[in-house]
Amino acid sequence: MIDKEKIRQAVTLLLEGIGEDVEREGLCETPDRIARMYEEIFAGLEQTPKEALSKTFVVEEAGMVLQKDIVFYSTCEHHLLPFYGKAHIAYIPDGKVVGLSKLARTVEVYARRLQLQEQLTAQIADALMEYLRPKGVMVMLEAEHMCMTMRGVKKPGAQTVTLTTRGAFSENHDLQEEFWRMIGR
Repeated sequence: MIDKEKIRQAVTLLLEGIGEDVEREGLCETPDRIARMYEEIFAGLEQTPKEALSKTFVVEEAGMVLQKDIVFYSTCEHHLLPFYGKAHIAYIPDGKVVGLSKLARTVEVYARRLQLQEQLTAQIADALMEYLRPKGVMVMLEAEHMCMTMRGVKKPGAQTVTLTTRGAFSENHDLQEEFWRMIGR
């Protein structure tokens, strides 16, 4: 559960710590704004993909299902700075499919937490395996990390790519090649 009062106190201390006047007009409401914002951007802490992935549809035969270019925003747990990019998700159904919006919702559940991109990629794949029980899953994330863009090495535009395979995708290189063709690589 998000504790907005603790967030307000922490933001006030942070502002004082960097030498700001927390009473000045531009900052006096900032602790409350940040608390409301954190409630929204970390909503995934109180969610699971179970509900989104539980509504399925029976299919007799289906090939690969791929949804690409799912835009996501997350927060790096090391620096508390955003990283953002696109997710590409493929799965091979085993008798059932899920509504396409549910794949994007699954990305959102995990992206709206303090994260590592590598962990986010695996969590999405594992959730699909657990709730859909497909023959296989492949998830790729491409993201730009503000901790590399605005601080440290300062390399805007650098993309981090993570990839996870499960089931049939781990064993079948033809399926992987089809995934790459479908996302345009």
